[in-house]
Parts: sequence; structure tokens; C-alpha cells
Amino acid sequence: MTRNSPLDRFYSVIPAGGVGSRLWPLSRADAPKFLHDLTGSGQTLLRSTWDRLTPLSGDQRIMVVTGRAHRAAVEAQLPDLIDANVVLESEGRDSTAAIGLAAAILERREPGVIVGSFAADHVIRDQTRFRQAVREAVHSADSGYITTIGIQPTEPAVGFGYIHCADESAEIAGAPSARLVDSFVEKPDLPTAEIYVADGSYLWNAGMFIARADLLLEEIGRNKPELLAGLLALAAAWDDPATRGPAVDRIWPGLEKIAIDYTVAEPAAAAGRLAVIPGYFDWDDVGDFASLAKLNSGGRKSDLAILGENARVLADSSSGIVVSQSKRVISLIGVKDIVVVDTPDALLVTTSEHAQRVKSVVDALKVTGSTDVL
Repeated sequence: MTRNSPLDRFYSVIPAGGVGSRLWPLSRADAPKFLHDLTGSGQTLLRSTWDRLTPLSGDQRIMVVTGRAHRAAVEAQLPDLIDANVVLESEGRDSTAAIGLAAAILERREPGVIVGSFAADHVIRDQTRFRQAVREAVHSADSGYITTIGIQPTEPAVGFGYIHCADESAEIAGAPSARLVDSFVEKPDLPTAEIYVADGSYLWNAGMFIARADLLLEEIGRNKPELLAGLLALAAAWDDPATRGPAVDRIWPGLEKIAIDYTVAEPAAAAGRLAVIPGYFDWDDVGDFASLAKLNSGGRKSDLAILGENARVLADSSSGIVVSQSKRVISLIGVKDIVVVDTPDALLVTTSEHAQRVKSVVDALKVTGSTDVL
């Protein structure tokens, strides 16, 4: 492999932001879900993400974008993360700002770099197939496509967005499974999701994006020129400690808060500039307690998943999930698909069916001023 090959120019970016409000009260502003071990592996989701990416880009070529409040925890989890690759947000401005700034910084340092963005809080089981998909995506990106990795659906899930593949293959050297993307589809209702899965041309949108940094920035500029201008100005000041702080204070709060799906993925798909690599590996974004229960019970709805190092749970004819961070004894008798999350200062009780509605509790706590438990 020559020094100029696509994989040698590859740089991983891990956006480690967001609160994970559907996992409250386990996930909090000061301890978001990527800093938790949610699978019983003994590692946080962030650490698992790092370990998944180091065989692809090496530990010196991974950049983490996170909030200032999380710097110490992130660096404790990732001792090999070099200081120059820690990008701190003063406040969350959504994924375009996070990924776009990383791309702009890396393009200034290394023109022609290929960047891949991978969320810090996803669970992926089959590392070999994941790495193969990323390698294909890097070759696709080198050919000039904004590229994503879509997950082959295993069920008609309503908690994920979908990618609709075009009929034709992209025919990219080094990426034999690449297909062009026709469109992105928002989270569907169950009957629509069933149609998507039966159709066979829809993939789950896993939010992974791989592209040449210059082309990613160009796509942002086509659709949000003011946002791009702010990101480029920040990148120009970033590597000088004397100019970085003032630039962040001046520019960051004014950046538009918008997801990269809307600034890059959807317009690139509409213009025929977006390709997708199908991913044939188990994947979950751990979006709510229903998915967490499934992850920790082997997919068996009849089982009760229990998380917590010192959990004290007595159960009879019950299923669902219990997350315990207290020493309290929790007894369950004859309840199905239950969700119990017991922390020292907050208790959540719901069901798997209503797990997506936990976010509304967080919104209500904000409105009532109960921010001490957020």
C-alpha cells in the first residue's frame, strides 16, 4: 500500500455530543450515554467506538469532537487521544457544525484528507464486516462521492430513518457494493416500515458519513454558505492557541444548529453525489430503553435485562429491563416489557412500548425548572 492510497489518507472523526434524553435518568448532561457501559462489555460506548476505528485509521488519526464539560472524562477513556485531535464545543450546535469543523481543521492540516464520521454512542457487533464496509466507503469517497453506510434492516423498525437506494450500482473501483442513493426518508410508522423492509431497496440510516474533507465542505457551502464561512474562519484560527479562544467565543454561538442530514446528505442524494455501502453487521444506536433491553437480552422479549454493578433485583414472570444505580431492592412480579431506571435522585418507570416518550419527561423537567436532575 502506497503512502498516497485512500486508506492512508483516512482520518476518523468521533462526534461525542448530545445528552441522550431518551435514556434519562441514566444519561445526563454531565454523563451522556457515550460515557456509559450499556452492553455489559466492561467498556463505555465511546471506548468501544475508539477500539473499532483504530485498526482503520490508527490512534494518531482519530479526532474527537465533544463538549468542554466532557473533556476530562473523554481523555480518561481515551489515553492515546492526542491533544491536537481534541475539538471542544462551547455548546452543542448539532452535527453539521461538529463534523464540518473537524473536516475544516483536518483539510487545513492535510489537504486531500478523507474523513469518516462515526457516532460515539452506537453498538456494532461484527468488527470485520464493519471495517470492510468502511474500506469500501473510503474508496467511494476517494472517487468523489459523499458516502454513507446504511444498515441492512432486520425488522421494520420505526425508530430509525431510512435510505432509499437507487436501482443502479455506483460502479466504483474498490467499492463493489456501492449504490447510488435516491433519497433519505424520515422515521416511518410501522405499516410504512414494513413496506420498506419488504421492498429490499431501503437501508437504515446509521448516520455514518465518509467523504473527502474538501468535498464535504463544498457541499455544506452549497446549501449553507454562512455556516461554511464560520467553520472555515474557526479552522483558520484553531491551531494557534492565541487565536482559537477568541474565534470560538465570537463565531461558535452564531453557527446555525442543523443536522448534517439536511446540509449534506439529502441535497447530495438529490444531486446524484451520494453513494451508500450496505452494512451487513449488527448495529444499534441505543436510542431508547427498548433498544437497550433488546441489546442486553439477546433479542428475547421474554427475558429481563438487568444493568448495574450492584443491582439487587427479584423478578417473577417479568420481562423488560432494570437499570439500577442504587442499593435499593427492586421487586417485579408479573409485569411484561417493564422499564425501571433507579438512580439516587430520580426514578423512571415505563414500558418498552412508550420508551420513545421519555424525552417528553426531560422536556417537562426543563420547563418546570427541575434542572438539577438533568
